[in-house]
Parts: sequence; C-alpha cells; structure tokens
Amino acid sequence: MIKQPIAYLCSEYPAVSHTFIYREIESLRKAGLTVHTASIRKPSNLQFMTAAEQEEAVQTLMVLATPLPLMAKAHIHSLLKKPAGYLRMAFEASKLLFKGPKSPVKALAYFVEAGILLEWMHRHKMNHIHEHFGNPTAIVAILMKAYGGISYSISVHGPDIFYAVDSALLAEKIKKASFVRCISHYCRSQIMRISDAESWNLQHIVRCGVDPDLYVVRPDPGNKVPNIICVGRLVPAKGQHILLEACSLLKNNGVPFHLTLIGEGPDRLSLEKFVAKNDLSEVVTFTGVLGQDKVRQHYDKADIFVLASFAEGVPVVLMEAMAKEIPVISTRITGIPELILHGQDGLLATPGDAEDLASQMLTLLNHPELRQQFGKAGRKKVSANYNQHVNNLLMVDLLNQARAQS
Repeated sequence: MIKQPIAYLCSEYPAVSHTFIYREIESLRKAGLTVHTASIRKPSNLQFMTAAEQEEAVQTLMVLATPLPLMAKAHIHSLLKKPAGYLRMAFEASKLLFKGPKSPVKALAYFVEAGILLEWMHRHKMNHIHEHFGNPTAIVAILMKAYGGISYSISVHGPDIFYAVDSALLAEKIKKASFVRCISHYCRSQIMRISDAESWNLQHIVRCGVDPDLYVVRPDPGNKVPNIICVGRLVPAKGQHILLEACSLLKNNGVPFHLTLIGEGPDRLSLEKFVAKNDLSEVVTFTGVLGQDKVRQHYDKADIFVLASFAEGVPVVLMEAMAKEIPVISTRITGIPELILHGQDGLLATPGDAEDLASQMLTLLNHPELRQQFGKAGRKKVSANYNQHVNNLLMVDLLNQARAQS
C-alpha cells in the first residue's frame, strides 16, 4: 500500500447535491488511502449537512478563503522551490487568454488557485490530485501539472460538459490526465469520441454507488394515498415541470397520490406557480433543501420515486431509492438505461413527454405487486453493480498506480 497521501479537488466540497463525493472519499479512506480534500469555494447550505460532513468541511482547504498574505506566501514558496516550473505554469495560464475561457480574469484566478494548491500539496507531501467533474477546476490541475512533479486524474460524469467540449478544454484535460474515471458506458463513449484511440485504455468505467448497509430496505410505508417523491435540485435539467404536468394529468383523471419535491433551486418559483394554477396545492409539497439524514426519512415513507430528467450522468438518488427497494421511474437518457432496465427493475419514460410519464406512473400506482417486484429487483441491481465500497476498490487501484507513476 502506498502511504503517500492523495489530494481530492472539487469546485465545492462538501456539497448537499454531491454527497456521493463525500461518501466516495470516506470509502477510499476505509480502504487505506490517506485523502486530503480541497474545495475552490466554501460550501453553501452547510447547516443542512450531517455532523460528519460539517467536520469534513473544517478539515478541507478552502482555496478562495485563503487570506491574501498566505496566497502571496504560497506563490513565493512555489516560485523559490522550482522557478522554471513556476514560469511554465505562468505560461500555461497565459494560453487561457486565447483558448478555453479566453478571459484574463479567469486565467489569473486559475493561476492564483494553482499556486495555493501547490504549496498545500508540497506541505502534505502529495504529488497526485484527483478532480471531480472535469469542470474548470481541472484547468487548475493542468497548470499544476505544467509546474512539474504533480500528476492529476479526473472523474467525468456529464452530460453538461459534453455540450461545451471546446470551451471546457475537455480534450486537453483528458489528454494530460493520468487516467479518466468515467461513471458509465455512455460517459466513456463521449470521452472516446474526443480522444485518440491509443488513450482509451486510460479511460476506466468506475460506477458511482451507495452503501447498501446505510441505504437499507425501507419498511412498508403503509400509506393510504401513494406517496411519490423526487429528489434533486429544482433546475430545468431535472424535468420537474414535466413531472408536475404528469401529476396534473393524473389528478384530472381522479388518480389519488401525493408528490413530495425535495430540493431547492431557481425553478422553484415557476414550479410553485404551476402548482397553484393547476390546483395541485393539496397534492404537492416542496421541502426545500434537506440533509441526507432527513432525505432518508422521506425515502422510508415513499411508495414511488420519480426523476423526469432531461440531462443526467447516472443519478445517485436513483441508486439510493433502488437500494431502499423503492420502485423507480426515470427517463431514457444518457447513462440511466444502464442503471434501470425498463420493465425489470424500474420504468423509463420518454424525456419531455408528460403523457408517457403519467402513463408509467399510473402503471405503478395501480399495481402494488409490480412496485414490490421492481423494488426487490432494484436493490439487487444496486447491490451487484453500484456498491460504493466494491467500486471504489477500483479507484484505489487507479489512484495508487497514478501516484506510483508520478
């Protein structure tokens, strides 16, 4: 076992909407890796997180919260330690004036962030950093690699980054990475599309996952009126407007149900207006942001889980619901059909089609025995293919190999 620590970098960590990253790091530590964490900005909604997540935030380097004198000290340290490397990093940052962000402000910001992270990594004797999502934070990793003595890897989820390949410099991030972790076959196919075939062996499918011992089978909720839940940010990509349209169709046909929307976001006002306009106030509840403990309480009361997304990677909330034997309905997009096999361990609807979604919901609402069948099959699927501890052993191997080659 390689004892030298590994760094994990995110744009925001920990985060309510990305608790799977916290659980991934927790799992890596249990497997024997020493992982230090860094976040570009301070996390929002920290008050809704568990005590363990709040403690994790205390132990995480908040890059942009570094006082100016310490920022300057970090850069002086990096300059004196390796002057040629510092100049290479500055030159690499100057290229961002003409490619990618094409912004002097962003180029300077990434350069400053890279200097802070370099000093932090040197202090903790780290030479490999893993970045989640392949977003602009990965550009900081590229600058650090230019400095020398630092390697990086990335986890790519998609699909947003696949819509902005050039401006996101995704091909360059992939090319310079020690390895790329893809969360699904769909994700890997999009990475393969923009990379040389010779590098495909460095693109590994490591699925996200959940802990089946934490997300245990829920008791029978015993609801007189079926309870439908949806967990996710209230944003266009999650398709909550289509879900509400489907609910309106069901209500107008006299179908009893109650929908709970868990999450917060910019679409909340328009969603609330739709609820009021279509007389859904008595059957729809908005909870706002909830921490994981409270989300699990809602899972325990749910009869059906619905996610009507237009764009996703492979949603961890679907895995959580399936692990708890809640029958799930989602859409035929990106990597979701790799998780849900229609008619065997869940149902899939056509994205953007409220009538089809309502039809799939009606199928489960009218057939309790089918809900039970899909629930059991869903947990079996997650336990076999989406167990975070099993999957993260692959990450341990990949990170150890990358660290050894640095």
